[in-house]
Amino acid sequence: MNKIKIAFFDAKEYDRHSFEESNKSEEFDITFLDTRLSRDTCKLAEDADVVCVFVNDDIDASVIDQLSEMGVKLIALRCAGYNNVDIEYAFRKIHIVRVPAYSPYAVAEHAMALLLTSIRRIHKAYIRTKDFNFSLNGLTGFDLHGKTVGIVGTGKIGRIFIDICRGFGMNVIAYDKFPAADSGITYVSLDELWERSDIISFHCPLTDENRHMVNSDSIAKMKKGVVLINTSRGALIDSEALVEGIKQRQIGAACLDVYEEESDVFFHDYSNHIINDDTLARLISMPNVIVTSHQAFLTNEALQNIADTTLSNIREFISNDTCVNEVCYKCSNLANCKQTHEKKCF
Repeated sequence: MNKIKIAFFDAKEYDRHSFEESNKSEEFDITFLDTRLSRDTCKLAEDADVVCVFVNDDIDASVIDQLSEMGVKLIALRCAGYNNVDIEYAFRKIHIVRVPAYSPYAVAEHAMALLLTSIRRIHKAYIRTKDFNFSLNGLTGFDLHGKTVGIVGTGKIGRIFIDICRGFGMNVIAYDKFPAADSGITYVSLDELWERSDIISFHCPLTDENRHMVNSDSIAKMKKGVVLINTSRGALIDSEALVEGIKQRQIGAACLDVYEEESDVFFHDYSNHIINDDTLARLISMPNVIVTSHQAFLTNEALQNIADTTLSNIREFISNDTCVNEVCYKCSNLANCKQTHEKKCF
């Protein structure tokens, strides 16, 4: 039997290591490609049965048509989110699978790391002491204990972050379009969450409905000095409105692991270049903004889980012509992709 051929786009060194480990039996024939998948790079998947993609690969209608015409059977996302895939257009043209949960602890812990670094000025203290400057001027922070944190999205990551916050003695309120039953979580409306929260953390997928949910109107409803944390998807926040909110002192700090125009910047070294994105440059220059390069998922445990689950998804689909982690337009419309995909959808 011929090996399943996988065209692996946007491959990084850490991807290669974890997938080679997961494929050490050489069950699959994996071609690692440095380039991202787009309408211009589709040809690189010409002999593949499966393409494996990440968050910044662009799977639009043109890409879907090209892959389908080349005989590619499956798009395997090695991530949970799929806002970069035209799910509606892909319906009945090509199958799509994802990794719904790889290490929710990694992302939730990174969110808390960003928050603590920001409010206790750890990043500033680190730079100072490297220069033997031991002054404490300007490093005053605030206690998390007793503060109200608003959680937007109470899936696995959001609920783990809630547990972490409760460990700090914080008061937790949350918003989710699909509230978790019998969870002990205090759910409120979005407007109430904006108004009451000292800190707001985002743990929800990006949809057409919630794109730019943080905008000039919602920022105006927030507490003065609110801290925003985003480890989900960049386009949940209108970047221009965020900059203005910080300039007006309405937003006290922003902790960003994602950015809405990150695809041309993140995961690359531009230390010797000038960044053309003026908004990102302004954000990074602000003393109360911390930006990390979509690294919340980046732990050894998460990487291995991603590799194992992705190859398991491919194996299951090739064997059964369906997969429990398949995403389709019909299912995603029914219940935000919380229902198990049914083969009859196709």
